[in-house]
Amino acid sequence: MPKLSRFFIRAALVYLLLGFSFGALILANKGIPFAPLVWALFPSHIEFLTLGWLTQLALGVAFWILPRLGRDAPRGDERWSWAAFVLVNLGILISAASPYAGLPWLGMTARIIQFGGFGLFVIGNWQRIYPPKWPARTKQESASESDIEV
Repeated sequence: MPKLSRFFIRAALVYLLLGFSFGALILANKGIPFAPLVWALFPSHIEFLTLGWLTQLALGVAFWILPRLGRDAPRGDERWSWAAFVLVNLGILISAASPYAGLPWLGMTARIIQFGGFGLFVIGNWQRIYPPKWPARTKQESASESDIEV
């Protein structure tokens, strides 16, 4: 398994742990109210489980399982995917912190950063899904080249 896939999957498991912990606190508070401020964790709970866990797990497995290109660089230029990993995690953390910061524009900024990360992942792995196709030679081109031979 490539190193980047391991990073994506480990980060996903950390977000799963955080999301379940926040969810457990919210659920316990729902049964026996002990701290009304626990409900403020709800947006972070949703963020950590949907984008933190599910999406990063999918990206990590996708990076691992997509077809390889060749022997020298089997996964193409990995810098795009590493940048995606950084941007997606940065966006998740900013988005989870935005309800508590009191800055209304921070949530939208986090989404833009995440969208940029997903875009970079697509750019970095697009050639593995759709490799470049060179134009096929027609019979006429092949025949004209054989006529040129001296």
